[in-house]
Amino acid sequence: MDIGGVVEQLQSTAAALDALPDTAQALRELEAAKNAIAAAQARLVVELADSLAHEDAGYSSPKAFLRAELGLDTRAANELIAAGPTMRRLPDVGQAADIGAISLDHVKHFTYCLSHVGEDVTRRFLPELVDVAAKAEPASLRMVVRKLREAVYPDDLDQKWIDGMAKEDISLDPVPDGWHVTGFLNSVTGAKLKTVLQSLSAPSGANDPRSSAQRRVDGLEQLLDGVLHHGLPGDRGVRPHITLTVDAQTIRDDEGSGELVGFGPVGVRQVKEILCGGQITPVVVDRSRTARFGSHKLGRTVRLASVAQRLVIETEQRHRCAAPGCANPIVHVHHVVWWSDGGTTDLDNLIGLCPRCHRAVHAGTMVIDPDTHEFYNRDHLLLRRADRRHRPRRRLTEERVRRARYRNQTARAG
Repeated sequence: MDIGGVVEQLQSTAAALDALPDTAQALRELEAAKNAIAAAQARLVVELADSLAHEDAGYSSPKAFLRAELGLDTRAANELIAAGPTMRRLPDVGQAADIGAISLDHVKHFTYCLSHVGEDVTRRFLPELVDVAAKAEPASLRMVVRKLREAVYPDDLDQKWIDGMAKEDISLDPVPDGWHVTGFLNSVTGAKLKTVLQSLSAPSGANDPRSSAQRRVDGLEQLLDGVLHHGLPGDRGVRPHITLTVDAQTIRDDEGSGELVGFGPVGVRQVKEILCGGQITPVVVDRSRTARFGSHKLGRTVRLASVAQRLVIETEQRHRCAAPGCANPIVHVHHVVWWSDGGTTDLDNLIGLCPRCHRAVHAGTMVIDPDTHEFYNRDHLLLRRADRRHRPRRRLTEERVRRARYRNQTARAG
């Protein structure tokens, strides 16, 4: 075979198609030609493997040859290697590929069907599957093949669902240039997220310059903006929002950094970009770094902490639950002497807790000293904070327990 002559013919054919006045038809013909060439490559790879020609060329495997000589990555080489045997086992698929009616992306789903549905079932439904492949994109064929497998092996679906729930996880980790997201969602949660992102990441018009990945990220940002704007259920008292803490001097001198809560330090330029679209709440901090802002005492006039009180608590606790060893964000502003026991909505009787620790306090597995706001277990042993791990554990004295009970009873009686 004169390889040079074949290449010249292909080049002249491509040039002739490119010169067609009907651009749409030229694209169809070029796509068919590309598919036919890919099918020919797949058949040649089978011959390469059968004849061990890759070894004669100095390579240990057909994959090594394809990667080195054709510049293919591992995924593309694997698809090319798998396509040839499938086209040989299913002549109708091979014929459709040879004339360019289907692509190798279609062929790989026939390969999956042979492996995961079975050759007998695949051959029984082969005419219908080839018809779907010739008329639709690879994703549609994939969906049909998956449905066929589900019909043949229905019990596998429940097991997959169970296995999926066991793998559920999502991790959001700060890295120097942003956030790294990894995880696995079950089928229902993933479908919900995909539905929302598809709606929010649609192109804004024919000339939208964003890639699909950029549109998805923009869609996720719109979703989060909506949640932060409208708020979450619960007794937080204020809508959830991202928090940036920065000294006034940093803004005034245009140098230094701020702290994006949950992420870490950010530069002064990013500080100003965030402040440009955000709300600024001044919080006065004394020399001991204790925040003082707004009204401290509301007494028994209202049950929930005010926005001002919540801001003080979040600032003092650095937006983290007050319980020792807990790094979860504050969700509940808790009355140390409970509101139901006559406690007041005053700053010295309020503390920020996450939902889990809040439940533990109400269940009695955690006890908060009403005077020092230190945490004890149900046996009245002091729970160590991370910054106090070397200090000896002490027991909440019976006198303090009695004082706490007396304060509760006195407040209830009043």
